[in-house]
Amino acid sequence: MTLVAGVDSSTQSCKVVIRDAETGELVRQGRATHPAGTEVHPSHWWTALLRALEEAGGLDGVAAISVGGQQHGMVCLDENGHVVRDALLWNDTRSAQAALDLVAELGGPHVWADAVGLVPVASFTVTKLRWLAEHEPDNARRTAAVCLPHDWLTWRLMGALASGVPFSAAAWADAPLPPLSHLVTDRGDASGTGYWSPATGAYRTDLLKTAFGAVPLLPKVLGPTDEAGAAVAGGAGPILIAPGTGDNMAAALGVGARPGDVVVSLGTSGTVFAVAETPSADPKGLVAGFADATGRFLPLVCTLNAARVLDAAARIAGVTLDELSTLALQAPPGADGLTLVPYLEGERTPNRPTATGSVHGLTLATATPAHLARAAVEGMLCGLADALDALAMQPERVLLIGGAARSEAVRRIAPTIFGVPITVPPPAEYVADGAAFQAATLVTTPDWQSGDTAVYEGDPVPSIRTRYARATGHILD
Repeated sequence: MTLVAGVDSSTQSCKVVIRDAETGELVRQGRATHPAGTEVHPSHWWTALLRALEEAGGLDGVAAISVGGQQHGMVCLDENGHVVRDALLWNDTRSAQAALDLVAELGGPHVWADAVGLVPVASFTVTKLRWLAEHEPDNARRTAAVCLPHDWLTWRLMGALASGVPFSAAAWADAPLPPLSHLVTDRGDASGTGYWSPATGAYRTDLLKTAFGAVPLLPKVLGPTDEAGAAVAGGAGPILIAPGTGDNMAAALGVGARPGDVVVSLGTSGTVFAVAETPSADPKGLVAGFADATGRFLPLVCTLNAARVLDAAARIAGVTLDELSTLALQAPPGADGLTLVPYLEGERTPNRPTATGSVHGLTLATATPAHLARAAVEGMLCGLADALDALAMQPERVLLIGGAARSEAVRRIAPTIFGVPITVPPPAEYVADGAAFQAATLVTTPDWQSGDTAVYEGDPVPSIRTRYARATGHILD
C-alpha cells in the first residue's frame, strides 16, 4: 500500500491524515494544538506539525506529503532564513487603515480588483506588509523574504527531509533551514496575498513595492501537479513534497467540489466559495477572486466569525456545543425576534474590522438559553447567507462543511436561512484530505470515493434575514 500525508495547519491546530494514495482510505491520523492569538511565531506551527505527525505514526510508508494552511498570514524571514517577527495571521485587523490607504493610493477598489482579483482589507498579506513598513521599519528592513504559513511549513519540510534523518519529532525539531531560494507556494495561496494575479499568473511586484517600499524574495509559484523539489531521502524511502495550497483550496479538493457547486465552510472563519472556470474581479471587494488548486478559480467570500460564535454562545449559556444545538432546536424559527449580530472579532464581510457583536430584541420572554442558542446559530448563518448572495450565482449544490456543520441545529436551520436545500457530506478533515489528495496525484491517479451525504430541506423564513439586516444596518445588494 502506497501512503500519502495531508496536513491542515489552521489557526487553531494542526491535523495530519495518512491515507491510501489510490483509494483514499484513512490509515491513521494525528493532531496538535496551536497557541491562541492573531500573531504567532511560526515555530509553534512546526512543533505542532511534528507532534501531529508523531501521533499519526510518523512517515513510515509515506510516498508524498502536502500542506494545506491558513491563508494570508505574513511570515517575514531575514537573509539567513530566521523569522523576523511573529507572523500576523489573517484575522489580525491592525492593518485596517493600511488597507484603506492602499486602495486610495492606487486609485480605488476597481483598480485593485482588475489587477489582482481582490480589494485589500485587513486580512490580506499586502496590507500587513504596509503596516510593518509603517510601524516596524527596522523589522521591514531586515525582511529578505516574505512567505505564507503553508509556504513556510513546506520549506521546513524540505530541510528536514533533505537532512536524511529518519523522522522523529525530537530529531526534526531543529532541522536545518534550506536556502531562501527554495521557498515555493501554489497559485491558490498566492492569490490571497494581494500581489499575485490569478488572471495573469504572475506576481505584481509593483503593488508589493507600493505597499512595502521594497520587493523581498517571493516564493516560486508552482502548478497543481508540480513537485516542491526532487525526491529526497526521508528515512525509510523517498518522499515527494507537493506544492500545498491554502486551506479553502484544499477543502475544495477534499470535498470533491466541482463547477456549479458552492461550498459553505464553517470553521474559525466562515467562507463561501465556488469552483469557476474563469477568474473574477469584484470592485465592491465582497468577492475575492482567488485561484484554486486545480488550475481553475475559486471566487470566495469570507466572514471572520463562524464556529466560534457557537463556542461563545455555549460559554455564555454554560453548556456544551451538543447541548447548545439541542437548545437551539427548542426555540422557534426567528427566536421570537431575538437577533444576534456575530461580529465578535470585527468583520471582513462587510468590512468592519473594529465592529463588535450585539444582541437585539432582548425581552423577558426571549431571555432564555434556548433563544440565545437559536439566535447564535441564525446570526452565524445569516452572515454566511449574505456571503452566498454576494457570489451572485445559482448553485447546483450547496455543500456545508467545517466544524460547526457537525451541529444538528446548524444543519436543520441552514435551509431556512439560505432558502435552498443543503447537502452535508460526512464529517471529515477536508483541508487535510484535500492536501493528501494533492500529494496522491504525485504518485498515482487517485480514485477516491466520497462517503454518503445527507440533504436537509426546510421552508425559508425570510423574516429572520430581514431582522438581521436591520440589526446590522447592512444589506448586500
